[in-house]
Amino acid sequence: MTFEEFIMQARDIGASDIHLTVGAPTVIRVHGELQKYQELSDQVVHRTIMSILSAEQEKLLTEGNDIDFSFELKNGARQRVNVFHHGGRLACSIRLLNAKIPAISDLGLPDVMLDLAKKRRGLILVTGPTGAGKSTSLAAMIQYINETRPCHIITIEDPIEYKYEQARATIHQREVGRDIPSFDYALRSALREDPDVILIGEMRDYETISLAMTAAETGHLVFGTLHTSSAAQTIDRIIDVCPVDAKEQVRMQLANMIQGILAQLLIPTADGKGRCAAVEVMIGTDAIKNLIRSNKIAQMDSTMQGGSSVGMQTLNDGLAKLYKAGRISYQTALEYSSNPDEMEKKLLGG
Repeated sequence: MTFEEFIMQARDIGASDIHLTVGAPTVIRVHGELQKYQELSDQVVHRTIMSILSAEQEKLLTEGNDIDFSFELKNGARQRVNVFHHGGRLACSIRLLNAKIPAISDLGLPDVMLDLAKKRRGLILVTGPTGAGKSTSLAAMIQYINETRPCHIITIEDPIEYKYEQARATIHQREVGRDIPSFDYALRSALREDPDVILIGEMRDYETISLAMTAAETGHLVFGTLHTSSAAQTIDRIIDVCPVDAKEQVRMQLANMIQGILAQLLIPTADGKGRCAAVEVMIGTDAIKNLIRSNKIAQMDSTMQGGSSVGMQTLNDGLAKLYKAGRISYQTALEYSSNPDEMEKKLLGG
């Protein structure tokens, strides 16, 4: 069996990830759960991992670096890969990306995400833990813009995950480590490249966050991701990463430009045959912006609960909707809630 056939077989049974490890069983993740896959010898695993590396990547690996990249099968299916050492042995994690960029409606995301994608300026963040589907949700929003608006889109990614075919938009996709040395370097360049929309694969440090907010402030629509689990935590994380003397300025900038935050989880469906997105949605209303300016982030949940008319919902609201629609079980709703006591009251309240 070729490596391509190996991956396609994993795709056929619904896997989202493959873990190849010299000295350990090969496992795949299906519907969020790990399970043993094919029995492969250590030699085959080592040879397979090395076969997908370029000579430059192999050199970096031997120097002790972890390697991030993506690769494409002959049929166009794309994979994101991280190769690393553990205990002196080789291992890699392979994320199997959707072959086709799904529509926002296909992902079960709230309709308000379409409204956000129609914005002409400001900052939109998609957050959640690793494996929560952030990249896919962002890709769906970028694809919607691509299909509906004649504009210039620049994506800055590490690595490039989804490839877009230009429709109404002109799209340039730049990969960190291949096309540009870093996110902040790419953002500085992007501001001189006449963009309308900028996607930042990960806002991981103050410099990138600062440049992203400057881009949003100067009339661009900026999308980004963070590894946070709620809208309130996202605001806190952005402020916390800033130097002390910049916190107040960043708070004001953020209040002025935030359009929305989608915090999402992928959770098992009630039938056990897949996963669905449970989402929290914060919209940058005047009330939300005032809370950010006055540093009253703790009050954000109650404001979101009262903002359903503009599309806002807390994670508990999202979980309750999924439960009442029969998509997830009662126990799953409680398990993934950040406030199980409140969740139980919502579920029992009808």
